[in-house]
Amino acid sequence: MQKFPVPEIFGAVTVGERGQVVIPAKVRKAFHVKPGDRLIVFAKEHGPIGFIPAEHLSQFLQQATEMLAKMKKGNAERQ
Repeated sequence: MQKFPVPEIFGAVTVGERGQVVIPAKVRKAFHVKPGDRLIVFAKEHGPIGFIPAEHLSQFLQQATEMLAKMKKGNAERQ
């Protein structure tokens, strides 16, 4: 079974009165996030919450779809 990479913890943020958060500088630098960039917010019920640069959403969805298809194929072959 393939192991999933362990996510790195970059720190904590505080949600402001208007629901805004500040993305830590280390994350902005590592992922080249600049003022004005659009991020897609995704989450499961009760977490986790994540961000994807808007321009990478279609690539993310394509890769996720391919992974799900492989998982389904593997499950079908085992049955």
